[in-house]
Amino acid sequence: MKIKSAEFVMSNSDVAKCPKSRLPEYAFIGRSNVGKSSLINMLTSRKSLAKTSGRPGKTQLINHFLINKNWHLVDLPGYGYARVSKSSKKVFQKFITQYFGLREQLVTAFILVDIRHTPQPIDLEFMQWMGENGVPFSIIFTKADKLKPKAIENHVEAYKKILLESWEDMPNYFITSSSNETGKEDVLAYIDSLNNNMELDN
Repeated sequence: MKIKSAEFVMSNSDVAKCPKSRLPEYAFIGRSNVGKSSLINMLTSRKSLAKTSGRPGKTQLINHFLINKNWHLVDLPGYGYARVSKSSKKVFQKFITQYFGLREQLVTAFILVDIRHTPQPIDLEFMQWMGENGVPFSIIFTKADKLKPKAIENHVEAYKKILLESWEDMPNYFITSSSNETGKEDVLAYIDSLNNNMELDN
């Protein structure tokens, strides 16, 4: 897929106010500071479509972007950032869970995980929640340029080992780097294939 256009549509914290169109949506979510904004900018070939910040927890709203006039990329708030007040965290979690529970346009989510770290409980817990609630998702491992291939392989295997203790199959996953565009074509091709399948179904 070649992204020809990418434009900001709206930001809000109320799922009911999300775009009314029936266009397919792909939601990106992950722990704060996982490199989500950089990944979105890399995928869309736009340097500042999503706002990057040195301060984790910057994304605190549901952000919709219209891609190629035919699907929405949704940038969701990060989860598990310690400096966000407990009351704010509850609000974030509430509209994140409402989004996944109510948004019928959602095709699949992408859960971003920093490949440099061993499996983190908060990521595993979120994946478990998604599975229990029947929300389809793929894992996007970010910052692959920071590790050597063998270390990447070992860290992915560590996730596989843990996830396969409670899952029949390892969720679909991608290895990416915003710095050198590793995985860009794979992620976009996957989204393109899902869009094409929906067109065939219709």
